[in-house]
Amino acid sequence: MARFRQYQQKLEHTYSGSGSSTASSLEPPGVLAKLAQQAGVKFNGDAPWDIQVHSDEVYQRILTQGSLGFGESYMDGLWDCLYLDQLFHRLLSINIEEKLAGWGRFHLMVQIMRHRLFNLQSSKRAFQVGEQHYDIGNDVFEAMLDPTMSYSCGYWHQAEDLQQAQINKLDMICRKLQLKPGEKLLEIGCGWGGLAHYAAKHYGVEVLGITISKQQQKLAQERCAGLQVEIALVDYRDLDGEYDKIVSVGMFEHVGEKNYPVYFDTVNRLMKSDGLFLLHTIGIYKTIHRVDPWIDKYIFPNGDLPSAEQISAVLNQRLIIEDWHNFGHDYYLTLMAWWKNFEASWPTISAQYDERFYRMWKYYLHSCAGFFKARQGQLWQIVLSKRNRADIYRSVR
Repeated sequence: MARFRQYQQKLEHTYSGSGSSTASSLEPPGVLAKLAQQAGVKFNGDAPWDIQVHSDEVYQRILTQGSLGFGESYMDGLWDCLYLDQLFHRLLSINIEEKLAGWGRFHLMVQIMRHRLFNLQSSKRAFQVGEQHYDIGNDVFEAMLDPTMSYSCGYWHQAEDLQQAQINKLDMICRKLQLKPGEKLLEIGCGWGGLAHYAAKHYGVEVLGITISKQQQKLAQERCAGLQVEIALVDYRDLDGEYDKIVSVGMFEHVGEKNYPVYFDTVNRLMKSDGLFLLHTIGIYKTIHRVDPWIDKYIFPNGDLPSAEQISAVLNQRLIIEDWHNFGHDYYLTLMAWWKNFEASWPTISAQYDERFYRMWKYYLHSCAGFFKARQGQLWQIVLSKRNRADIYRSVR
């Protein structure tokens, strides 16, 4: 606890004399104190997962804006926590967002209606997440990710570090797809070309990778130079051709429920009759017709996490489920490894970004880590085929 005491003293020194609030005014409203207590959390407590409040404005923001107010007040430096991942693990384990819904019901209803009434992932809006998130600067992602530049969950079975976990994931995908030399592989959402590079180099396939990020396209083309890899800036709905195998890693979260039918119809149209499709996606433990408003505003605009119910329903009469693999806990390990890399690299890249960006990115990685540790979030790899595929499928791990 000595480290935590030093941390508290540093915070007290940093915020002393600011005049924002007196010690007595920092006491939380009873309802918030009781909710936090259910999760084993205190405001201004001694545990490393407790919330250290620097302004009583935090409480008003939480009660009126819920998750958005909580996140923005952290970005503004109005509260701190030593172990953010543990804080979110505890809060999400008791479904804190549902317990707060009574105070933020208007904002909650706005989110639900927004997602039900509008197609937030239409073709016209498809490139928005690329421009806002993936194009912020390759330097951030190069600092945070492993050398394969994989921005999705690693597979930590028999892995001791992030790079090995990501290589394990890439190779497992290739084996699940039963890739053979000379086959044509379509990757829907290719990121910075990590999987395209690996599949072309180690399995001898020809790859078309598509992305909606100009920054991703540029770096992926550089990384895959000399291989049978094409990286195109295009929306999946505009594709033509025929492919032996199709894969999509960490992109389905941007598709949106209204577009699930056209997404899988596109896969069906592009995949050969004896082909295989592997979908690697974050999933959520129950159907929720909304997204976290803070994540939607600052990280992944128009994102939409699927439930098993939603995926199963749209696959009905479209594709056969050959295998459904869940390794959600590995995302907690992946996110914390990304944070370790980002924090170590911050002195190098900080000249390009301000302190608010640093706090935003810290909040993003740690809140998502808590989301997976609380098992609200899952990580699924689903292998799909057409009904007329003759070969028997045997999955691998």
